Amino acid sequence: MRSVSGPVESVVVVGAGLAGLSAALHLAGAGKRVVVLERESTVGGRVGMYPVFEDGRHLYDIDNGASVLTMPNLIADALAAVGESFDSTTPALTLTRLSPGYHARFADGTALDVYSDPEAMTEEIARVCGPDEADGYRRLRRWLAEIFDAEFDRYIDSNFDSPLDLVSSRSALRDTANLVRLGGFGRLGSRVASYVRDDRLRRIFTFQALYAGTAPSTALAVYGAIAHMDTSLGVYFPSGGMSTISAAMTDALVRNGGTVHTGAEVSELLVEDGRATGVRTVDGRHFTADAFVLTPDLPVVDRWLLRAGVVPRKRSRNATVASPSAVVFHGTVPIDVTRTWPSASHHTIDFGAQWSETFARITAPRGHGRLMSDPSLLITRPAMTDPSLRVVRGGVECEPVSVLAPCPNLVSAPLDWDRLGKPYMREIQQVLEHRGYRKLTSGMRVDHLDTPQTWADRGMLAGSPFSAAHLFRQTGPFRRPNLVQGVDNLVLAGSGTTPGVGVPTVLISGRLAAERISVEVTGDGGAASIPAEAAVEAGAITHG
Repeated sequence: MRSVSGPVESVVVVGAGLAGLSAALHLAGAGKRVVVLERESTVGGRVGMYPVFEDGRHLYDIDNGASVLTMPNLIADALAAVGESFDSTTPALTLTRLSPGYHARFADGTALDVYSDPEAMTEEIARVCGPDEADGYRRLRRWLAEIFDAEFDRYIDSNFDSPLDLVSSRSALRDTANLVRLGGFGRLGSRVASYVRDDRLRRIFTFQALYAGTAPSTALAVYGAIAHMDTSLGVYFPSGGMSTISAAMTDALVRNGGTVHTGAEVSELLVEDGRATGVRTVDGRHFTADAFVLTPDLPVVDRWLLRAGVVPRKRSRNATVASPSAVVFHGTVPIDVTRTWPSASHHTIDFGAQWSETFARITAPRGHGRLMSDPSLLITRPAMTDPSLRVVRGGVECEPVSVLAPCPNLVSAPLDWDRLGKPYMREIQQVLEHRGYRKLTSGMRVDHLDTPQTWADRGMLAGSPFSAAHLFRQTGPFRRPNLVQGVDNLVLAGSGTTPGVGVPTVLISGRLAAERISVEVTGDGGAASIPAEAAVEAGAITHG
């Protein structure tokens, strides 16, 4: 594995999202002096918060991005790098394993709960879809686990120096051959369909292709690993909200010698003689180090590189295919209203009747994308798991509610979201009201709306929070590498580079970046690492 050249005692990490914090913790654990620069006033990136104020006082905080947490052992690994654990940080991390992880509603009026426990899920499928489909689920679950096990260490949890790494050794050839044997390079949709016939089940085990930026019919079967994380390994939620993850990681870093500057927006990368020498912030501060980790989105990083006279390796921003985007709105609804809703789950996926047409619309090529005509939507109600998140507003007890509607990115559909955003949000609310979520339009106080334009304004590729799509040519060793050609002490981390998009993967991305700088970093987090299952037994994670 290649690493940055020269001795490294100090590192500047740009970005305090999960990738940056993961890299910082692993580097601090390896004895490096670490400074993290974050442009926002709070840490977390896409697992941070939007503070809401009303009448001059702080009312509550909105989790601003990811709402699905899988593989919490990766957080434990990052904390363990500096000798910390879930219960040693402030705030402490107390995770609840959601049961069910999702509640799925369908256009035909049926519904199905998605459990990570195999027996509970088998019983639920038999109840809703019949015993034959339950048998198919058992086979599908085994296949998803085999796909995950076959690819995780080699293709997700490792640095790549070249595509030849896939065949560079006997063990690499064996792993690649195993994926071929499992059908990993076929299509996810058809593979899932070979196990279950019920269209409702096919949707539950393939909608994760959206995270990869492709339709299930075209997504590689290796992305069954995402479905395995979602439906088999378990979905968790931290008490206090998703933003407590980044708060706990920041606390662990600072108490173990790291420094975090918020409100420190980097404006310039300084490069001399093939080495980064520093970064400059918009307020004129200058930070130097022996090595640098950059975690912002690709357009931001590439702009810095070009200004520094470095031509970004691989394809340009315009040639990189971005994932679909999303419209997300957050607010509060009186609990007297939400008690009447058709679902009382933390996560509800409300499927429209259309499926293939939906993906065709939101993944269409340049200029051909369209909004969903019969949308499938994600409704998140975190107070169903953590009642302390309820908010009293105008003397009325309310709960926070977030709704996510997938949509094309700005390249696929260059829509005027400044004009379209609020009308489209109201249209989505009306659709949900028609599906039984009564008084959503009149009863919801919306506090924040994100659209492809707001994502683009934050520097995200094509206005997508899901970054570069996981097409074959943008996957594994073909994805944007985390070493920057022409600058031998600069490493990338985050959604745009290896291994990809999502909470588990960006945590891995941070550690992989740290490995490029310090060979002392290990993937298992050391002896203090806490696997999710062990943490449950130790009481750091509670079932709910």
